[in-house]
Amino acid sequence: MKNVGEQQATSDLLDDRAVSDYLLQNPDFFIRNARQVEQMQVPHPIRGTVSLVEWQLSRQRNQITQLEEEITLLMEQASANQQLFDRLLMLQSHLASASSLHDMLNRLHRWARELGLAGANVRLFSEKWRIGAPSDFTQLALSHQAFEPIRIQRLGKQHHYLGSLNGPELLLLLPQAKAIGSVALSLMGEQGELGVLIFSSRDKQHYQSGMGTVLLQYLSQMLPELLQRWIERA
Repeated sequence: MKNVGEQQATSDLLDDRAVSDYLLQNPDFFIRNARQVEQMQVPHPIRGTVSLVEWQLSRQRNQITQLEEEITLLMEQASANQQLFDRLLMLQSHLASASSLHDMLNRLHRWARELGLAGANVRLFSEKWRIGAPSDFTQLALSHQAFEPIRIQRLGKQHHYLGSLNGPELLLLLPQAKAIGSVALSLMGEQGELGVLIFSSRDKQHYQSGMGTVLLQYLSQMLPELLQRWIERA
């Protein structure tokens, strides 16, 4: 029989790493000791103890369930992405067939209303587009300097912002709008230098930080090309 010193020395040698290394180096251990393995009991948070075989089967069942959930989520995301792509493709075609800038902006606004939003608006930085008087598009003009505090406060280094705006901010961006609860802002152009696309909702909780911006990113890159059909770049 081992004395206390020998037991302590054996305990020091057989730590988790040593046992793991031994099993890795001896993959046939469980085959050679099948009977003992079947008799092993391991702790269980609900049932107290279970056999090693039951514990392994339980782990495999949990892993299969998790994989099934992940596959289901991926399929749902793929379906949602396909629907989004189809919707954007139809919108692009619809906007491209507009007979005038006024018609195109109205079509974009109606598309947003069909989604349950208050509307969609485009504001163009006056330094980048020829929209000064006697142009018919002066109502779209937005001074980049006047917008800069909003960019710093709301967007930072990002191209998109989803959330609420205060009174002065709404007055600058959407002077004709009423009862706006939340907005989705997206800077247009590769560097965000051309203007702002604005979707608005009367619901304060509709647009929130952390929501997806794939649709915004696509539209903010697409719109400048369509706008150049009617407005010259400065």
